Amino acid sequence: MKVLIAGVDGYLGWPLAQYLAARGHIVAGIDKFLRRQWVEEIGGHSALPIASIEDRLQAFQERYNQNLIFRTGDLQDYNFLKSFLSDFHPDAIVHLAEMPSAPYSMMDQEHAVYTQQNNVVGSLNLLWAIKETCPTAHLVKLGTMGEYGTPNVDIPEGFFEIEYRGRKDNLPFPRQANSFYHLSKVHDSNNTMFACRVWGLSATDIMQGVVFGTQIDEMENVPGFATRLDFDQCFGTAINRFCCQAVIGHPLTLFGGGSQTRGFLPLRDSMQCITLCIENPAGVGEYRVFNQFEETHNLESLAKIVQEVAKGEGLAVDIRHYDNPRKEMDKHYYNPDRRHLIELGYKPSGNLRNEIKLMINDLLQNRDRIFEKRSLLVPDIRWDGIHRRSEIVHETIPQI
Repeated sequence: MKVLIAGVDGYLGWPLAQYLAARGHIVAGIDKFLRRQWVEEIGGHSALPIASIEDRLQAFQERYNQNLIFRTGDLQDYNFLKSFLSDFHPDAIVHLAEMPSAPYSMMDQEHAVYTQQNNVVGSLNLLWAIKETCPTAHLVKLGTMGEYGTPNVDIPEGFFEIEYRGRKDNLPFPRQANSFYHLSKVHDSNNTMFACRVWGLSATDIMQGVVFGTQIDEMENVPGFATRLDFDQCFGTAINRFCCQAVIGHPLTLFGGGSQTRGFLPLRDSMQCITLCIENPAGVGEYRVFNQFEETHNLESLAKIVQEVAKGEGLAVDIRHYDNPRKEMDKHYYNPDRRHLIELGYKPSGNLRNEIKLMINDLLQNRDRIFEKRSLLVPDIRWDGIHRRSEIVHETIPQI
């Protein structure tokens, strides 16, 4: 298949290009390197050194004996987007080209507006470009489990049957997003569902949990194939951030009581799931929703697992509870479905501790890069709009 990855230079996009090429797919990519710029803007950098796009493309060609057909561009540039889709004419398009950070979207008015404009307008341009140039292409759009929020009922995969005043219907499950970023993803989902209904496009909307990990098998520790790994307060997600803190002896930062529960999956499983969606496309006019995660955990239990694995690698690390800079429930019900991908053949790798051990050993080789930016490990971006450093509530002493 011919697959276009929008956001090919990112944490998910670059390993996905490798994963697809290893399976014989022809890969093209778009990127404007905004993730690199956003992380630099807030004073951070990737814990793992990453190659330039020129070196990445050369390594890709040498490994897979094919050129990754790449163009630098922005989804907000409609003429650029339409031209590339017309030239490449993909069978599938994977949309990863959005600003993916809730804290970044909550920094101030400018960043909130930017997030909505970049994500919603870019995605809407993509829908129109597909309609006008390659209407049979299957869109695989990366959503987020954060669109649902934390309702006090089970979370279905996108839709649920409801009875109201004696009548039944199958309706989209209510979204209760918790940041301007997550709201932008809700708008994208609504626009995509509408485009499928009125234009006959086909789309899979992946409600993905929190992804963690440094490697997929296809990388084989070859220079040029490493993906980025962020640990700052905006782009560093829970397990990745915990592992980076552990390797420099920084206490693991838990917000509030640490009882917030989310879905998680390793980077290698994210690649498997996205590829299953590509190779098993939605039908004409079909908008389908897949919840994509491997396990659910509360953050305190994850921190303790990282603490235990780090101890096995000779690293003693504390756990500190900080006041939560976000506006979210600490204790809540959380039980999402994930049936559709299992039915397509998803086989979870299912070894959380091994993945964390692998991450810690990869990160130990680059601990100086993390130590250099250690000031970014405690958040000061707050949902109330008042910037101040989070304060320690209490500390959990490591079990030595």
